Amino acid sequence: MNVVELETSARAGRVNRRVEASVNRVVRGYDAARLRIGLGGRKAPYDDLRYEFLGGPHDGLRRKHYDKSMRLLWKAEDKAPWLSFRDNTPAERQLQTMATRSLTKEERAARTRLSLPEYKALLDREYTPRQKQAIVNILAPIGHGEAYAWLTSAELLGTVRSTGARAALTMQVLEEAKHFVVLRELLQSFDVQMPRQSVWEYMLLERVLKAKGLEKFFGMNVLVEGIALSFFGLMSELPGLEVLRQFHLDESRHTALPGNYLSEFPLSAWQSHNPVACMRRLNMVLPALALLPHLEEDMAVLGLDAFDFGGSVVRKVSTLAERNGFMLPIPQKQLLALLDQLFNGYCSLSRPNHVRKRFTQQDTTVGEEARAVEREIFLGAAAG
Repeated sequence: MNVVELETSARAGRVNRRVEASVNRVVRGYDAARLRIGLGGRKAPYDDLRYEFLGGPHDGLRRKHYDKSMRLLWKAEDKAPWLSFRDNTPAERQLQTMATRSLTKEERAARTRLSLPEYKALLDREYTPRQKQAIVNILAPIGHGEAYAWLTSAELLGTVRSTGARAALTMQVLEEAKHFVVLRELLQSFDVQMPRQSVWEYMLLERVLKAKGLEKFFGMNVLVEGIALSFFGLMSELPGLEVLRQFHLDESRHTALPGNYLSEFPLSAWQSHNPVACMRRLNMVLPALALLPHLEEDMAVLGLDAFDFGGSVVRKVSTLAERNGFMLPIPQKQLLALLDQLFNGYCSLSRPNHVRKRFTQQDTTVGEEARAVEREIFLGAAAG
């Protein structure tokens, strides 16, 4: 490239550099002094000399979460074309058009993209009005939870250390925003009453959002995301809800993030076993248990057992909690036995001819693809 270089004053350049260096020393020294005596100072945990956040690069976390999230970043226009989203790039639309042209007549028919009216007609064909309401009643708590997940993951972004961890959390913030807006519009397309948050959801999510520091990891990425993962694994095989498989994949990475992060920045023994922290974690879990009776009737409309689902969720969540060092006041084995007793006691009182069962040994995730994703998480391998 041919340019005409402009003349500058060498002397002015030297003066400018000296002034900047002097002011830099004063400002940085002042902020460092304030930080040492606890009066503020620099707030951003950022090392501009090394072009990294404090904690170092930790690119392994970035590769496991940021890179993978970018590869798997799904588009609502592609996965739920009946909604109003137009988030494909022109190149992606062109590739879709070219791919469609190469299909046979039968393959094109199978790939036909529904409009919103056609999607609503599909829902009306597949479900009774009561079943549609039940689906919305079951998924609405997750929709509300996505709003809190968006807020909580944004706050966690300021808590984690290292550039890789911040990149991972940044992708989660992006995905939570997408989950909220897409799921909201998906549920609205059912044309039934959207329920308000139950008090149990409200208590659970408020406690998670108000949790301090890395305890938000337990509340959000272990507990809430574990519940969401299980709901999406349960519902994604229902007609018209196939897009929930994409949510399920995202949630699998979110539930894996604490394990990957804490393997590099582990909790101290006191952070793991502090009795006050253990009780606070249990205090977050309790409203989730109260949700089961609240959802039992709606789940039953769809042929789903709320306590089978609850037992499956508690087993998975408690597995993740102990593996990541977020201990509860009761060891997992005892907790599951106690919950089986409580669930069976409730069902003995509320269900005619109830036969005792081990609810906490159930697995309500449907579909081999979703089960394979969860095996990777719960059998010890982090989603990387």
